[in-house]
Amino acid sequence: MSIQLEMHYMTLDNLPEVLKVEEDCYEFPWTRNDFLCCLGQRTSHGIVAEYTRHVVGFMMYEFLPHLHLLHVLNFAVSPSFRRKGVGTEMVWRLKQKLSEHSHHAIILEVRETNLPAQLFLRSRHFEARTVLRGYYQDTIEDAYQMSYELPGYQEMLVAHQPKNRVTDFWDILQRQKGSA
Repeated sequence: MSIQLEMHYMTLDNLPEVLKVEEDCYEFPWTRNDFLCCLGQRTSHGIVAEYTRHVVGFMMYEFLPHLHLLHVLNFAVSPSFRRKGVGTEMVWRLKQKLSEHSHHAIILEVRETNLPAQLFLRSRHFEARTVLRGYYQDTIEDAYQMSYELPGYQEMLVAHQPKNRVTDFWDILQRQKGSA
């Protein structure tokens, strides 16, 4: 079941409702200062999903231009609005910011115990890439770094990889190995 949402960039006026969603969702929530710090960064942005003019979800992310990535810093949907398309719409909107010429992938970290978030992200074509040991400062919990890449991204990386005699030799060896 999907609901009609209004999506826009987060403003300071949204902060009280964003903090309420944050507190309803996380055992170790971000503080007002955490959000203000992110919103004050040139490369960080927040978006909110509103239903009947009330915030029901939000996402904080940053552009990492030197890595061609979007990094999701925080993402939450109010428990009473889960499984109604809010998270799906927010992820879809973020994916629309990817392009062949700028940002090619989205990365984020998920607590190892947050199975619902892991399953949600997998259903949106995110893949677990690595385990980050002791990632969270508030616990000793590990995180899974998950990512979504534009289709063809890995092939594009290979095609644009610098070539030299060593890589040429390696390519020849790999072709010979494959034909044997």
